[in-house]
Amino acid sequence: MKRGPMTCSLSRRLACAVFLASAFIGAAPAQQAAPPPRVEVDRAQLEKRLEAVATLLEKSSAARQVEASGDVRALEKRNRARQIYREARDAFQAGDLHKASQLLPDASVQMFEAVRLAAPEQVTEPKLRADFDARMESVKSLLAAYQRISAEKPGAAGGGETIRSIEKLIADAAGLARGNEFVRGRAALDQAYLVARAAISSVRSGDTLVRSLHFASVQEEYHYEIDRNDTHQMLIQALLQQKRDAPAVKSSVEKAKELRAQAESTASGGNFRVAIKLLEQSTQELVRAIRGAGIYIPG
Repeated sequence: MKRGPMTCSLSRRLACAVFLASAFIGAAPAQQAAPPPRVEVDRAQLEKRLEAVATLLEKSSAARQVEASGDVRALEKRNRARQIYREARDAFQAGDLHKASQLLPDASVQMFEAVRLAAPEQVTEPKLRADFDARMESVKSLLAAYQRISAEKPGAAGGGETIRSIEKLIADAAGLARGNEFVRGRAALDQAYLVARAAISSVRSGDTLVRSLHFASVQEEYHYEIDRNDTHQMLIQALLQQKRDAPAVKSSVEKAKELRAQAESTASGGNFRVAIKLLEQSTQELVRAIRGAGIYIPG
């Protein structure tokens, strides 16, 4: 096929070179799938996400913790997050919303890694203890809420198993706190918090009566499903540090990402009902991955 003059941007030059080389040597596989079409990205929502990530990197308590730690690895991770964020911001300003949307999650991941690496000894023990106790109360409140919901739905599968998982994480955290290992104890509590939150949202998501009472519009229901999907993604990050390369887990996580991207694209076109279905499928894939990591949650 004859092509007219084409100017490649810096971000596309490598792709152009690969294409031309493949055409020259005839090495492109006959059955290679065509690249997926770019999904539409809502500019207003993306701008809000940019603002949120900027706050995380520069003004949040997490940013202050990294700065106070003095840990070289943590500072490097934060600098990497800043670099990725600048690339996302520049792409947004240049009108490449797809690239900006793809980069932003990586900036957040790098920042969360920086927080994890920040030296906990820089924080005083009373502050660690107070944070631990506050988180423990939140987890116990969520556990009580989930126990109440499970009792109201005796036919729901796996409720007892989920409760036992949460209670074990609480017990592990309490044991670590007794040894003054508040940072490790807080990590166990964070897992328990996310398991309980994900379990509650999964149980309620299947209740059409609750939906009809609580959602004023289909857009509101869509944002609820976005939040539910985000919760499961956070739980994946907490649970799968050692198991993310397991084939079955990795496959489910990748499918979940693809479905989430399709949902956001569909919602940007105004078809929220289809977007909700895609989000539910995405969350279901995350549920499979979480179960593969040894934690049972309904869904």
